[in-house]
Amino acid sequence: MTINELGQLFPIIIKDYSDRWSDLYKEEAKLITDSFSQTDIVKIDHIGSTAIPRIKSKPTIDILLQVTEQIDIQRLKATFKLLGYQINAHPENPPPHLTFVKGYTKHGFKGQAYHVHIRYRGDWDEIRFRDYLIKNKEIAKEYELLKLELAEKYPNDREAYTDLKTEWIEKINNLTRK
Repeated sequence: MTINELGQLFPIIIKDYSDRWSDLYKEEAKLITDSFSQTDIVKIDHIGSTAIPRIKSKPTIDILLQVTEQIDIQRLKATFKLLGYQINAHPENPPPHLTFVKGYTKHGFKGQAYHVHIRYRGDWDEIRFRDYLIKNKEIAKEYELLKLELAEKYPNDREAYTDLKTEWIEKINNLTRK
């Protein structure tokens, strides 16, 4: 599929905050952690906008799964496939360069959408970003307004929506690294 076709099939939809997002994360995190040896997993976190109380968001549950460098990557891929995920290789991301997605079909969204970002142990911006926005409600609302504006302007262009948030997110990430 082309980028334009994907944008039509999976439009940017922003929803009101839901307490259910936390429950969905916990259920999926348990499913994931129960599928691996505890020696393979370093940490699992709910990240992204659905992890920030009271702000509107795309209803996709983002999960950061930190794994040991000794994990068998082929077994990791096979396990996520068994859990109903599709793999997205992301060479631009930190090693191991993997994201798994669930809830996407050739006909659009089906059920709850999840993105699981796989990383080795580290100090990741996504966690600091989430924590900063949870502590700074006014900044979180500013982020919400930016997302609403971009979703209205680019409802079928996921790349533009994401790219145009990057500068703002990076500004916050720079604050959290100090």
